Amino acid sequence: METLFTSTALVALAEMGDKTQLLAMLLAARYRRPVPIILGILGATLANHFLAALVGHSVAGLLKQPWFRYAVALSFIAMAAWTLVPDSIDGDAPLAAPSRAGLFVTTLVAFFLVEMGDKTQVATVALGARFGNILAVTAGTTLGMMIANVPAVLFGEALARRVPMRAMQFGAAALFLALGLYMIAQLTGLIA
Repeated sequence: METLFTSTALVALAEMGDKTQLLAMLLAARYRRPVPIILGILGATLANHFLAALVGHSVAGLLKQPWFRYAVALSFIAMAAWTLVPDSIDGDAPLAAPSRAGLFVTTLVAFFLVEMGDKTQVATVALGARFGNILAVTAGTTLGMMIANVPAVLFGEALARRVPMRAMQFGAAALFLALGLYMIAQLTGLIA
C-alpha cells in the first residue's frame, strides 16, 4: 500500500504544470472530445510507466550496493529541484491534426513520446528502483497521472486559472525531497 500511495502522490503532484498536462489541456481545448483523449493518456501512461518501473527495478536488482541506494535517494532530491522548473509548450506551434487512426491513437502516441525522459518517467524509474513491486509502482504512477490529467482534459482552462500551479510544484518538490532524505536517513542508520 505504501508503494501505491507514494507513487500516486509523487506523480500526481509532479505532473501539475508538466508538459504532458499542458498537452492534455491543448488537446482537450482543440478537439473537445474528452473520452478518446483520456483513454489515450491511460494507455500511454500504462505502457510508459510499466517500462520505466521495470527498468528501475531491474537496475536496482543488479546493483544492491549502498552507493546505488544513495544514488536513488539523491535522484529523488534532484527530482525535487527539477520539479520547481516549470514546463512549457510553444503556444505558437500549430497542433497537428489527428492522424487517420483518430484522436485516441494520436493522444496515445503523443503522450508516450512526450513522457520519454519527463520528470514523471524519471520518477517512475526511481520508484521502481526503490520499491520491489513493479505493478504497484505502475498502478500508482498511472493513477497519479490520471488524477492530474483527467481534470485537465475535462476542465482545462478553468482549472488552470484556479489551481496555483506554483504551490503544487512546491508540494511535489517537498515530497521528492522528503523521500530522498528519508532514504539517506535509512542508509546512514538514523532511522531503522
